[in-house]
Amino acid sequence: MAQHNPWPDEGNTGHIWDEDLRELDNPPPLWWMLAFYAGLIMIVFYAVYYPTIPLVDSHTKGVAGWTQVEEYKEDFEVLNNWRERTFAAEEEKLASMDVADIIKDDELRAYAVATSKVLFGDYCMACHGANGSGNPNFPVLADDNWLWGGSVKQIEASLEKGRVGNMPAKGMMGNLNDEEIGQVADYVIALAADEADSEQYAAGKAIYNGKGLCMACHGPQGKPVAPNGATNLTGSIPRFVGVPGNLQADRRDSVIHTITYGVNVKKDGNYLPETRRAEMPSFKERLPDADVNIKRLAIYVHELGGGQ
Repeated sequence: MAQHNPWPDEGNTGHIWDEDLRELDNPPPLWWMLAFYAGLIMIVFYAVYYPTIPLVDSHTKGVAGWTQVEEYKEDFEVLNNWRERTFAAEEEKLASMDVADIIKDDELRAYAVATSKVLFGDYCMACHGANGSGNPNFPVLADDNWLWGGSVKQIEASLEKGRVGNMPAKGMMGNLNDEEIGQVADYVIALAADEADSEQYAAGKAIYNGKGLCMACHGPQGKPVAPNGATNLTGSIPRFVGVPGNLQADRRDSVIHTITYGVNVKKDGNYLPETRRAEMPSFKERLPDADVNIKRLAIYVHELGGGQ
């Protein structure tokens, strides 16, 4: 930087580089200053007109009384009114027809499925996973292994009434000792692998069909004779995985835990901490417009791929 200013009357700041490069001190253009002052005026306008300034436990409301929430509600009402006008005929059919008849009507069935996706995401996906793929220790809805039946009427009943699983704790009741539980567990795993006829599982098979009384619910071949809440033991997807506190436990430890502690076993009116929990609430009181939306969801679940 030069130590002197050869252009003292030019209006520069006195900062000069390379002998003649200098910083001028000209005022901003008029258009820029007008825009700047207009911006200041708009800040004051917005602060007065809209809710803006935070207070200790609230904020200024603004003279317009506008909020995003109110605008959302108004727009949502407009959308709902449009939906009611546009799809009034379909909604009337859903409300008046039996779910078994709805599923026979291709257009109405497609409408029910299309309008169920948000409902499923809000009320079902947390447990049953996206597209019914099942989260750990919750049933898969996209296969054909149904604990309580996979017809659209049975699915409707599950949604309306809820379901509570039940399996005795074979180890805690003293029915089976540790060795016998291990033998039954090996036989159950062999059922899923289609290897249960091997001689090495004969002891487990005998306990399964005899002392363990497993066949009473799960059927003599590992398939329940009728939907009763019992798992199809020949399925490739286990009903429960891991053990409490460790979802990575191997399959054998998981089966042993289920046999030992059962499902929904209570003592003195309280669930035992080790028992498996398998309970689905009734959606009769949980869903808005439950009478129609239960039908809607029943059809959606039926159409996921495993409906009977």
